[in-house]
This record gives sequence, C-alpha cells and structure tokens, in this order.
Amino acid sequence: MKDYFGVVKDYLNELQLEIKYENRSECVFMVSNEQEGIINLIICVAYPIVIFEQFLFEVKPDAYPVFKELLQKNRDIIHGAFVLDDTGRKVIFRDSLQLENLDQNEFGATLNSLSLLLSEYSEQIINFSKN
Repeated sequence: MKDYFGVVKDYLNELQLEIKYENRSECVFMVSNEQEGIINLIICVAYPIVIFEQFLFEVKPDAYPVFKELLQKNRDIIHGAFVLDDTGRKVIFRDSLQLENLDQNEFGATLNSLSLLLSEYSEQIINFSKN
C-alpha cells in the first residue's frame, strides 16, 4: 500500500503548515497556520480516507438557535461542514477526502475552505462561543 502518511506530510510541508505534532503509528498530525486562523487542526490518515477536524467552540445543551444557524451555514461551505462531537457540546469543522486519488489541490481546497469559513464567519463563531 502507498505511504499515505508520507504523502499527507509532503502536502503539509508544501502548503507551509506548521506540524505541531505527528505520530506515524497512529497516523495523526496536528497542524497550525495562525495567519489563516487554523490552530491545532487534527488530520488523521485513516485509509481509505483522510479526516480533517478543527475544534471551533463549545455550546450549551439548549443552543437550538446556534445549531439552526450552523446547519444553514453548512449549505455555503464548499468543503467540509460544521459537526458536533460525541458529547454534543463541541462544534467542529470536519471534512474527509479519499486517499486513493488525493492530490495537493484537493487537499489544499479543504484548508482554504476552513480558512475562508473562519475569516468570513469569525464574528458569528465568536458570538456563538460566548453563549
């Protein structure tokens, strides 16, 4: 099988993301590009896919209006979506891509989508995190 962990690492380096943590045996990276608003983005190489997860904020259990807005915003996101973690309290940006035919443009498109989302929607995200 192809060394997809190595492929992903090469893409991260080419896209100038700071690799804060990597574990080849667990196939996990934690990367940042603070200029783009990306802080501690988790990338998991889990054949046949690569998963991107960026924690955004925590919500209270009675946050129906927040959930409604996030679901509506999902429609505008080019790559990825807002999701909740298993606790239902943490809002995460998540995307997954197929590894078999992954290229740098597709990989970069997910990162660009996250950066764009964070820049265009930052005020709302900050307000949600205060509720």
